Amino acid sequence: MESDRAIRRKTAQKSDSVDLQTLNFKVPNSFKREFKVYAAEQGLTMLDLLKEGFELSKKKRGASK
Repeated sequence: MESDRAIRRKTAQKSDSVDLQTLNFKVPNSFKREFKVYAAEQGLTMLDLLKEGFELSKKKRGASK
């Protein structure tokens, strides 16, 4: 039986084959390192973690899609 992480990774890989664009912004090195390590520990790509966090932020603030 596949783990939740493996399923999330497969789903993300399928959905990420769409037209991807570069998003450029700077963050402190310590934030980047913590973000990257946390994503890896959770079995997520950095992109998947960013998208998940964005969705949670929109829900918290009541934004529509």
